[in-house]
Parts: sequence; C-alpha cells; structure tokens
Amino acid sequence: MIYPLKETRPNLHILTGVHVQHVTFDSENCATDVAFALNPLFHPDGPKETRTVHGTKLVVLSAGSFGTPGILERSEIGSKGVLEQVGVEQRVDLPGVGENYQDHNVLLLPYFAADEAQTLDAIFPATAEFAKTKKGLLAHKLSNSWLSLADHSTSGIGAGIKWRPKPSELAELGPEFKEVWDSYFANVPDKSVLWIGVLSAVTGHLPLRPLRKYFTLGASMTLFVMPETPDIHLQVVTIGKYPIARRHVHITDSEDVSALIDFVPGYLKSMADVKPLTWGYKFTREIARRMPHFRGEPPAMHPAFNPGGTAAIVEHAEGPIAFDVTPIVYSEEDERALETYAGATTSTTWHALGTCPMKPRERGGVIDSRLNVYSVKGLKVADLSVGPGTVAANTYSTALVIREKAAVIIAEELGIAGVV
Repeated sequence: MIYPLKETRPNLHILTGVHVQHVTFDSENCATDVAFALNPLFHPDGPKETRTVHGTKLVVLSAGSFGTPGILERSEIGSKGVLEQVGVEQRVDLPGVGENYQDHNVLLLPYFAADEAQTLDAIFPATAEFAKTKKGLLAHKLSNSWLSLADHSTSGIGAGIKWRPKPSELAELGPEFKEVWDSYFANVPDKSVLWIGVLSAVTGHLPLRPLRKYFTLGASMTLFVMPETPDIHLQVVTIGKYPIARRHVHITDSEDVSALIDFVPGYLKSMADVKPLTWGYKFTREIARRMPHFRGEPPAMHPAFNPGGTAAIVEHAEGPIAFDVTPIVYSEEDERALETYAGATTSTTWHALGTCPMKPRERGGVIDSRLNVYSVKGLKVADLSVGPGTVAANTYSTALVIREKAAVIIAEELGIAGVV
C-alpha cells in the first residue's frame, strides 16, 4: 500500500480525483510538466483552473488502455489524422497511439436453479442498497467473507476450463475461424480459444429476470483482426480468449478530458469471433442441462429459437436431463437466432489492453522495451495499454506483472537500490 508511506516520506504527494490533461515538453522533447485539473465529480467545490506539477527526472503515465492514449494525444503525440481532426499540432508521429484496442468478449448464459442451491443472487442486488445506506445484506458480518455462499468460492465462480477445438469441432467453427486457427493457434498448444466457467448467480438487468435462484454458464473469447427472496440462478460464462477484432480509442477534444471518446470496440465484426461464442453457447447449454441444480431456461435471456424445434427453450424443468441424452440439433433458423443473440448480448469483460503497445515503431508500436515513448525523453507508460496482444487470463495478473517490471526498470534508471 502506498498511503502508509506518506507518514515517512515527506516528498510523496498523492492527488486523487483529478483529470490529467497533457504532458508538456522542452525544446529537446524532454517531458517537463504534467497539467491536471480537479475532477468536479470528486471535488465539486474545488478550484477549476488547470494546475501543473514539474517532473525533474521522469514522468510515468499509468491511466490505462482508455486514459493513456488520450493523454498522449492531447500532448501532441499520435496519428496526424487524429490530431488534426481535434486541432492538436503534432509533435511526434506515432500512429499506433489509441489503435490496437483488444478485449475479451463474454456471453453470460443464465439458467434457473433449484431452490436448495446456494447462490449469490441475494448479494448482487444488495450492492446498490449498501452503497446508499450501508445497511442490508452486505452489512451483515457474514457478508464480509463469502465463505457461507457459493460452495466457498470467494467470487461465486467455482470452476472453469480453457478450451481448444478437436478436429471435428474445428469444422463446426467455419472457414473464417479455420484461417485464424491455422495462423494463430494450431502450432501453439497452450493457446486456448475459449474460457468457460460457472457463476452461482445471474447478472444483467433485474426486470428481465423472474425472482428466483439462478446459475450462469459463460464463455469468453479474446478479440482478433484478420470479440423479494430472490430466486436462484446459475450462469455459465463463455469468454473468447483471443478475439480477432481490434479497433481504437481516440480523443474528440483537444482539452476537455471528460469529452466523449471516439471508441470503436469492433466486437463480433468477424465471423471468426462469432462462431466460437455460438459454439460455446451450445456446448455450455449441454453442460447446464445436466447439472444437478438445473431447473429450466429463462426465455427472455436466451436466443429466440423455434418453439417447435429441437432447440426450443425449456422454461420449466423438474431436474437435469440424463447424461446419455443426444445433444440438441440446431436448424439453420436456430443458428441465425443464436448469431443474433450473440450480437445483442456479447459484452466486455473490462480486460482492455493494447492501445499503446510495446513493439517496434514501424509495426505500430508506441513504447520500447524500457517503457519509453518513442521520440521523446523522460516519458514512460506503465499500464495495460502497453500489451501488444491479449492474454488467456484475467488481465489483473498481467497488470501486476507490468507494474512490477516497471518498478524495476524505473529504479535501475534512477539509481534506486533494492528494487528487484
């Protein structure tokens, strides 16, 4: 924790609730000052003027995959076309700033759970009440340890798998994904296509779901370019680990930090992203229907399959189906309904990275292997934006690795001993 260090280090100053506007440079392109203003959301009565802090040795940006590109662009670093559009004179031509946006796509697929199932459905709606009143379920002493809920999982996610397709499954994913498979996955056996997990609750808009218990199965995939008493729910999570789509995040105003950004996520623009997620839906549905707590499928939160077909939604179930039941056969109409569903419900996992990548400048890189921004001095970037490609993991771990490596690099350059 950094805050206790304030007691022993008088030269440490921590300012929170501020907007960083830009970095200024001297005649030799060395970073000298950081301009910032108080965020009125956190300081409604504070002064409105811009302030500056002087960097005598080094300025390090760590505003994340959305914030850091904007600071660089307002600091005259980026693509000429982007900067000209907002009236910023270009200092350094780095077309990679704000490009290469990547994320993990996710489908969250809810199912009704048995009344005796232990879930977190009562916890999730309680967060709003607790934020307002500091009362309710979350205020109970047992809520601080989630140990009595969700099979002792601290997050409600009790299991997960990483999936790569077998040859027969690969054929189901279509020619667009086959091209990606051959170039990106085939010769790297530890690269997963999907992450699939189980959540002991349901997520999403409350009015859409009946009050009962749920579980959720989900599948996640990474984007490419060539994506009263509450009832009990179970939700399956399907996450694409290496989606194809890569798009951008840029500023729309030269000074206003709070102005809307030009953000194009590119989710599901390629069938190479769509097909693994729709396959993940079908695969996890077969798992969910065989789980002991399965009691049906909420129609409003699943694809609009033909009600008279073999893929029709089963809203009410007395229990799970037998393991040896033949898997569901989906018609062309069902496949179209599933693709429409994926397009309407696939969302972010907030694992954004890549918008200031560490790679050669001629390949769209923004920083070098020592975290230095190309063509300027005394300016580094240390956050998830530096990742040139995404990872098959929760990016929190990646952020910690970047932080630790940045600390070592900075300590070496400033002559600070004992940082390893």
